[in-house]
Amino acid sequence: MGRIHQAGKNIIFGYVSNFVILLMNFIQRTVFILVLDRTLLGVNSIYTNVLSVLSLAELGIGTALNYSLYKPVAQQDIEKIKSYMRFYRKAYMSIAVAIAVLGIGISPFLKYILKNPGNYSMQELTVYYFIFLFNTVSTYFVAYKYSLTNAEQKNYIQTNVTTITKIVTVLVQIAVLLVTRNFLAYLLAQLVVELAQKIFVSVYLNRMYPYLREKDVQKLTEEETRVVANKTKALVLHKIGDVARLQTDTIIISSFVNVDTSGVVGNYTYILTYVGNFVNIIFSSVISGFGNLVATESKEKQYQVFKVYRFFACWLFGFGAVGFFHLLTPLICGLWLDESWMIGSTVVALLVIDFYFKGGRSVLENFKIAAGVFEQDRYLPLVQGGLNLLISIVLVQRIGVAGVYVGTLVSGILANLIRPVIIYRVCFDRKAWSYFADSLRYLAVILAIAVVNVPIRQFVMRETNIWTFALMVVIISVIYNGVFFLIFGRTEEFAYLWKVVSKKIPVLRK
Repeated sequence: MGRIHQAGKNIIFGYVSNFVILLMNFIQRTVFILVLDRTLLGVNSIYTNVLSVLSLAELGIGTALNYSLYKPVAQQDIEKIKSYMRFYRKAYMSIAVAIAVLGIGISPFLKYILKNPGNYSMQELTVYYFIFLFNTVSTYFVAYKYSLTNAEQKNYIQTNVTTITKIVTVLVQIAVLLVTRNFLAYLLAQLVVELAQKIFVSVYLNRMYPYLREKDVQKLTEEETRVVANKTKALVLHKIGDVARLQTDTIIISSFVNVDTSGVVGNYTYILTYVGNFVNIIFSSVISGFGNLVATESKEKQYQVFKVYRFFACWLFGFGAVGFFHLLTPLICGLWLDESWMIGSTVVALLVIDFYFKGGRSVLENFKIAAGVFEQDRYLPLVQGGLNLLISIVLVQRIGVAGVYVGTLVSGILANLIRPVIIYRVCFDRKAWSYFADSLRYLAVILAIAVVNVPIRQFVMRETNIWTFALMVVIISVIYNGVFFLIFGRTEEFAYLWKVVSKKIPVLRK
């Protein structure tokens, strides 16, 4: 089955999954806000981030193993797959133990992270934390098996399991919340459903790949182990830096401002994250396809495909950024909640700008992973993480929440400047001047469209309601996509995309 066909299948299931998860999370968050309070909403966000920091214990082994599996999967070398999977299993058992130990060790320090937790005692908050910790640790006993399905470009299997689990979890949690109005019962409901899902997945994948249960497994050679070890060492630095940059914002806000504010900001980042995930499905779904492309095609072909996906990412994420800049606050504080949940326009602008640049980095990151380019920029994430923490902690005490996202934006843009140089040199044997020239063109067009829409929004949305909001969505969509098509519709990248899409939709060929 071809790369495009498998990628298309992954994208379709990914979109359905992300839409369902977005909808279920929206319903869940709304019920949560109505039944409980902002403090517990903030606690929920903070613990999610704390456990993301603890997952640093994965040390990049998962990504290194996925890369190592591409070749044996393509060659259908069952014995080599068995060897890698046994290694993977042992690694993840060690990871689970490491996270459990680190999680228990950090628990006495929760009182320094949760500033002004209201009427909730640290004993209660610690119990909640340990439930989060159990859910995270138990994941690693199953997660390694997904690497094989993903290496086979069958990402949709994990996607479908995640979707079904999310539906069941949310429905059960909402029912429990409405009946008990108790956060502890809410968390326990999630624990039970997700534990059942992990047991089911383990049994299902064992039946799908019966050779994973075989005992006669050869050890990896010293060379194979060395390759994984070297890539893992590089990914350790990536992981540390990424955690310091991406998973600490909520923790810093909670520590230096208060828990409630982290919950308020969380509504904005929640929408940005899930819509970003929705768009990113296209690019994450083709990682394994990129891996196959790198293994089988010329550098020129790789470069052509990279340029197309990069162009598409800038188009889609730019569209999202313009829309969010104008409509995110009206959506949250006009249609969904009230104005008490509003954050400053400066913070919104910083979040939206970071959303766009993060989208641009996604293509770079995905291609880098598929090509196994881990060592060349191993120190960059450390620099980013340190810079983010320094800027965020200094500025949050001077200008408040906006300071946190100045740090996030500045540290993120550093990768937008450095990573293209490395990828173009290592993967394509080219200089990256064309990448930056294209970046400036895309950014100039997106900024111009955003500015043009300011007076239109002020006129159309003098009053926020469902009709003015919907009208503004249509206006932004028409202006943005019309301008982008007029300017870039004759490029090679657009022609390639049109060819791919028209093959799937016969009417477009006419």
